[in-house]
Amino acid sequence: MVKIRLRRVGRTHKAIYRVVVADSRSPRDGAFIAVIGHYNPQTEPTTVDIDREQALLWLSRGAKPTETVSNLLTKAGISPTAASNAGE
Repeated sequence: MVKIRLRRVGRTHKAIYRVVVADSRSPRDGAFIAVIGHYNPQTEPTTVDIDREQALLWLSRGAKPTETVSNLLTKAGISPTAASNAGE
């Protein structure tokens, strides 16, 4: 199963996350298929930058976002359930 999830980057105690499309069997920071955005909780306010077209493309292909990524997609103005409306 393909998932949209966070991949941790950055240094100790200064985490930044990339929003990636990855196989659910790969480890958190392991192999991934595509990077579709990033999330920085260190800034005030937090920075969420997600490529809308790529996110909708992967959602329409059946990728399942994690709960956290689903919240980030909503915050970025992308509805995780809008994938059925997005065509290739």
